[in-house]
Amino acid sequence: MANTYHQVFVHIVFSVKHRASLIPKNKKEELHKYINGVITGKNCKTIIINSMPDHIHILAGLNPQISISDLVKDIKVSTNKLINDNKWTRQTFKWQDGFGVFSYSKSQIAQVFKYIKEQEEHHKTHSFKEEYLKFLNKYGVEYDQKYVFDLE
Repeated sequence: MANTYHQVFVHIVFSVKHRASLIPKNKKEELHKYINGVITGKNCKTIIINSMPDHIHILAGLNPQISISDLVKDIKVSTNKLINDNKWTRQTFKWQDGFGVFSYSKSQIAQVFKYIKEQEEHHKTHSFKEEYLKFLNKYGVEYDQKYVFDLE
């Protein structure tokens, strides 16, 4: 649309179903490149992607014509297919329902980038559950803890 200008930065976080540690370390780079392709294909901009065996963080510049829910759905559906078709895991891979998304101003991007880049170091002392609940509490997101994590 003519005369539409935007600057929307979002940090997207979601986990493997049941928080299972199923993302193979030797496939992280391939997974991140694939997700970058999905994001770019939606006319959005990848800033950084990093994953742990049980969850993923994505910092992206969002195109306002794309809903966050649609972007995350496309990422999840296509990466489920990538992982399962290529048999990266012994069991069927699936992402947990839902996701977290947090918005940032341009002045905060370097700090968020560093945080995502240093996930391995961060998770030596903090679990994903602790990390995720900290985000929800820090940003004042109301939630029912029994629905935050799918444990079945």
